[in-house]
Amino acid sequence: MEPLSVSLWSDFLCPWCWNASLRLEALQEELGDAIRVTWRSFLLRPEPRPGRDLEKFRAYTRSWERPAADEPRAAFRAWQGDAGPPTHSVPAHVAAKAAGALGAGAERALRDRLFRAYFSESRDVSDTATLRALWGEAGLPAGAMGSREGPGVGARVPAGDRRLPRLGHLQHPR
Repeated sequence: MEPLSVSLWSDFLCPWCWNASLRLEALQEELGDAIRVTWRSFLLRPEPRPGRDLEKFRAYTRSWERPAADEPRAAFRAWQGDAGPPTHSVPAHVAAKAAGALGAGAERALRDRLFRAYFSESRDVSDTATLRALWGEAGLPAGAMGSREGPGVGARVPAGDRRLPRLGHLQHPR
């Protein structure tokens, strides 16, 4: 029997997407090979917008209480500290595509770290140093962040017809 194919469009800055991710992972654990999930990028913030007002952003993050109430496995927390919010969605998606080139397990590990880092740990998932750290925390090989020439990494992200930026700026120092 052919597995059920599911395509999920999501963004790492969307609280409802984290809930969907957790539910879909539980479904995958239950159904095993009977379901195949393809993750697609839907960019809520396709262009960099630096300099957002931190207090307004903190106030916005209190709205995460609603999705938090809907999914107990998602540990949402209003933004803490003085680090600014992510400037845009693209860097996290580029890193996820690079992880996906290593296999579904690597993609899943990094996807989970990206969601947790943003929604629970108040970490800027558009920051290169943060992405390098999250890559390592997900247990992925340091040299594998590579360039978009890697298999599957040069995939397009729906943001008009723009291609993903090169991953070279995300290369982990050796």
